[in-house]
Amino acid sequence: MTSIIGGPGIVVSNNTSSLPYVSINPSNPIIGMMRVNNSRVEVFDGNMWIGMSTACPSVSLDQETQDLLQWARAQRTMQMNRLEAAQRNPALLKALEAVKRAEENFELLEKISRDYSDEVQQSL
Repeated sequence: MTSIIGGPGIVVSNNTSSLPYVSINPSNPIIGMMRVNNSRVEVFDGNMWIGMSTACPSVSLDQETQDLLQWARAQRTMQMNRLEAAQRNPALLKALEAVKRAEENFELLEKISRDYSDEVQQSL
């Protein structure tokens, strides 16, 4: 049985298919010592060996986070390729600078628009 838990972007799943490696000292166990007995993990409580769950969790990223990372990698690659091409070609460098100015203008206009909308809402 597999159970899945986690937070935004992280998936922790419980997998019972493998056991952790634990060294065995059966001749002189101390409290808290662990051992693998056949396919069972046991801990010594001072008097006897007590069986524990053999679940081994695995941690991974959820699908949305994997998709976002893939998108970010693609964006980074595209930007790096554009910069390399612009360094070799002056016309592309001018075009890339124009794109950057347009993006800066867009952000400024978006902020002015947002501020104006907030003022209108407050005056109502």
